Amino acid sequence: MTSYDRRPPQPSSSAYFWPLLLLLVLGGVLAWRFWPRPTRPGTDPDAVPRAVTPRGDLAEAEKTTIAIFRQTSPAAVHITTLNVRQDRFSLNLFQIPRGTGSGFVWDQDGRVVTNYHVIEGADAARVTLSDQSEWKARLVGAYPDKDLAVLVIDAPGDRLRPIPIGTSHDLQVGQFAFAIGNPFGLDQTLTTGVISALGREIDSVNRKTIKDVIQTDAAINPGNSGGPLLDSAGRLIGVNTAIYSPSGAFAGIGFAIPVDEVNRVVPQLIRTGTVNP
Repeated sequence: MTSYDRRPPQPSSSAYFWPLLLLLVLGGVLAWRFWPRPTRPGTDPDAVPRAVTPRGDLAEAEKTTIAIFRQTSPAAVHITTLNVRQDRFSLNLFQIPRGTGSGFVWDQDGRVVTNYHVIEGADAARVTLSDQSEWKARLVGAYPDKDLAVLVIDAPGDRLRPIPIGTSHDLQVGQFAFAIGNPFGLDQTLTTGVISALGREIDSVNRKTIKDVIQTDAAINPGNSGGPLLDSAGRLIGVNTAIYSPSGAFAGIGFAIPVDEVNRVVPQLIRTGTVNP
């Protein structure tokens, strides 16, 4: 006997859940893809790089500065000084960095000129040439009275570019001046300025007076010490040695030992390691 009061089976709620979820996800994707998005003021989705405006020739002053740097920067070197320490337990000796400074190649026999105060108190030094090769340095001689020192490295002559030597006896206030060095450890840095004054006097590290010092406004900062000061012909006219600054950073007043004094002292240091005042 057939019963007519039985209900047909009802689908479970999970049968509606997944199709509904699929429709919601599909709707979200379509909305994200086609719904207009708000734009920030000034934006343009079709923006492209601007065309480069051709420039003319460099100014003559710029060409001169570039030529000076290319000619003389291979002579500038980076000097790192080291101190030797002994391990308390193993008693082994090791070196720790002490400071950095600048210098320049004097001749193709590997001699390098720098300030005495750059290497003062150091147990060892290393010289980095412009090609980034590093060499152990030995002290040839030093003259604290003029804040000058000569080191020597065993680099082959074809890696050494001695700096052209000028004269300081005929310098004039207002001449262009160019300094190359390693301020704050940033090697091969060029700064420009003028000769601001002549005949200045400063104290050396041993409190002796250095006379006829060149004053320049070419930026000289810590690390520039021992680097070359050049004229517009790319010749050495001084060795950067000090700055006047209450804060210890560049304040527009730097000093350089005149090249005529350098050219008197350095050959004596090379010959005998000492200087006859």
